Amino acid sequence: MLLADDEVLVRAGIRAILAASPDFEVVAEAGDGREAIELARGHRPDVALLDVRMPVLDGLDAAAEMRRAVPGVAVVILTTFSEDEYIAKALEGGASGFLLKSGDPYELMAAIRAVHRGAAFLSPQIAHRLIQQVTGGRMSRRSAARERIAVLTPREREVLTLVGAGLSNAEISARLFLVEGTVKAYVSAILGRLEVRNRVQAAVLAYEAGLIPHD
Repeated sequence: MLLADDEVLVRAGIRAILAASPDFEVVAEAGDGREAIELARGHRPDVALLDVRMPVLDGLDAAAEMRRAVPGVAVVILTTFSEDEYIAKALEGGASGFLLKSGDPYELMAAIRAVHRGAAFLSPQIAHRLIQQVTGGRMSRRSAARERIAVLTPREREVLTLVGAGLSNAEISARLFLVEGTVKAYVSAILGRLEVRNRVQAAVLAYEAGLIPHD
């Protein structure tokens, strides 16, 4: 794990939460986005937690650059309700998770485990607001989304639905009785055919197309 937040107390709090679980190890801490990228290059962490508002380079720009510099790292953005309008930019940068700083510690651990195994994770409050944003003008968006997913085969649509539900490749493999490598190939093909960058964007498209029920 790499932690990046300009507030020392926030980093100390997160570190204390993670210390309660033996499967987490914090290998580096950064006080700004530029330092986070350099530490990621050196330590090659599995997961990076990035605050949105940091000096020198903010978490959104740092996430995009970090994903280019260290493709194997999964990025989780830490945000507040006043900042969740930036989620779209983070999605473009390749972030896989979004958490509220005020969220439950168990949610933090669940998010880290989810992105580490290749899934996406959104805090429920953020997911609700994001869905509200992306489904403004729902009928026209749904029509456009359904037109986009029309290029998929029935099996690919099935896999996309499970991606949208937040399942990892291993979980989809077990659900559909497929080899995990086959699922990975399906997911890669889906991302390419839909022209989206990551699983979170694919999940949003699945919601827009009506594959995932809206609350």
